[in-house]
Amino acid sequence: MACLSLAHEAAGPGQDTQGDQTMTTKKNPTACLLVIGNEVLSGRTQDANIKFLAIGLGEIGIPLREVRVIPDVAETIIATVNECRAKFDHVFTTGGIGPTHDDITSECISAAFGVPWEPHPVAWARMEKSYKPGEFNAARQRMATMPRGASLIDNEISVAPGFTIGNVHVMAGVPRIMQSMFRHLAPTLEGGQPILSRAVHALRMAEGLIADGLTAIQNRYPELDLGSYPYYRPSGNGVAIVAKGTDAAMAEAAIAEVTALMVECGGAPVQGEPPEA
Repeated sequence: MACLSLAHEAAGPGQDTQGDQTMTTKKNPTACLLVIGNEVLSGRTQDANIKFLAIGLGEIGIPLREVRVIPDVAETIIATVNECRAKFDHVFTTGGIGPTHDDITSECISAAFGVPWEPHPVAWARMEKSYKPGEFNAARQRMATMPRGASLIDNEISVAPGFTIGNVHVMAGVPRIMQSMFRHLAPTLEGGQPILSRAVHALRMAEGLIADGLTAIQNRYPELDLGSYPYYRPSGNGVAIVAKGTDAAMAEAAIAEVTALMVECGGAPVQGEPPEA
C-alpha cells in the first residue's frame, strides 16, 4: 500500500534522526495516584480527580505513570502505599480523610510508615477554633489526627487539611477540595521539565491505515509517548495522534512526520486536537 511507504523508508539507512543525540537532561520524577474508596469501585461515584491531577502534574514535570483504585480496606491501603512509595518519586492519594467510620486513609498511612497516628497540633487548633463549643466532636477530631511528622496541605474550601509524609501526599476525594489542596501543594514539589503536547487529527481516517507508519515514527522518537486516539463526532469519525514529551522541537518533528504519513495515506490532516463536537 502506498501509505506504508513512509514506514518502510523509516527503516532505511540514515533515517534515525535521534540516534546521534546524547540525552543530558535530568530525568523527570514520576508519580502514582491511589484513588481510595468503595464508592468508586462500586460505581456509585465517578472519579473526577485523575484528569485534573494528570494535567497538573504534567505541567510541573511530574508525569503520572500509574493510577490504582483500591477499597477502604486497611490491609490493601497499607500494602499498596508501601509498594508504590518505593516505586515512584511521588504518591498521591485521594479519598478517605473525612470524619466517618470508612474514612481510614490517614490511620493507614500512619501504619504504612510505622509512626503513631496522633492529633496534629496545628490542624487540631485550627479545626477546634472553627467550630462552636462542643461541636468539635470525636468524628471531626479524626480529620485533625495524622501520622506523626506530617506536614499540612491547606485548601480554601474546607478547614480540614490534607497532609504530606515522606513522598506520600494525602488529599480529599471531593474534587473542589482536592483541586484546592493540589494548588497549595504543587509549588512545594520538585518537578522536572514540563510535559508538552502536540497533536494532529484527520477526519474520515482509520488508524489501521497508519498503524505501521506510526510504529516507525514512535521507534525513531523513543523519548516521546505517541498516542493514537480514534474519535467519533456527528460530522464523522477520525483519528487524532498526540505526541507528549519534554522536548517541544522533538514533539513537533514527530507530529510533522505523522502529518506527512496521513497525507501519504490519503488523509487531510489538521493540526491540533479535533473539536469536541
